[in-house]
Amino acid sequence: MSKIVLLHGAWHNGQCWDAVSRLLEKEGYEVEALTLPGNGSEDSKDVTYEDYVAYVANYLNAQKEKVIFIGHSSAGHIMQMAIPRAKDKVEKIIFNNAWILPHGKSQFDFVPDEIKSAMREMAVQRGDGAIPIDPKFVRGMLATLADDEQFEALMKILVTQPLVIMETPVDARSFEELDIPMVLLYCTKDMSVPPNAFLEMFKSLGDHPVVEVECDHEGLFTNPKVYTKGLLECIRL
Repeated sequence: MSKIVLLHGAWHNGQCWDAVSRLLEKEGYEVEALTLPGNGSEDSKDVTYEDYVAYVANYLNAQKEKVIFIGHSSAGHIMQMAIPRAKDKVEKIIFNNAWILPHGKSQFDFVPDEIKSAMREMAVQRGDGAIPIDPKFVRGMLATLADDEQFEALMKILVTQPLVIMETPVDARSFEELDIPMVLLYCTKDMSVPPNAFLEMFKSLGDHPVVEVECDHEGLFTNPKVYTKGLLECIRL
């Protein structure tokens, strides 16, 4: 069985994958959940976008065998930048409601002005260039199907997010040239973006399989059994 590597999105870290990792391990897979620089609980927020990309690419290049690489949310565009640097180490790419960006664009290019202005102001006020966690945002847009216990547990894991993940344009050209199988694990109850936005981002890459699960944006945390069942289908396609 191929090793499975999991990459989190903004405000998250490797701990958010714990339940999914355990379920995958029960199926016999070796699993590792990465934590990007700046997203560890004690990490400095003084990081660059290149730090993210280099961390992921270096990790992949250090693997002895090819891996199945899964990315959630903002991990999508980091994967676009990192995988071309380690393309011989990736067997399959699975995007999960991921931000897949056109060449020369950043995630903030697709965020309403009032939201990105507020995030930038909060990062300035903090003084460390990081966006704090807004419980109303998490409850109202991300973990919309979480019960109270799940929501409280998730809030204890999430961390402030270095702003560079939102503001940095990507160079998507090398990723577009890759010939690696890709699948979308599509959480159909996601309220964080307009309907079908993540689906359309994925379709921009070409005609690749889509597996649907009835989860919110935080399905990896709020409904790990249903999420992992869909993920296993993606892996076995």
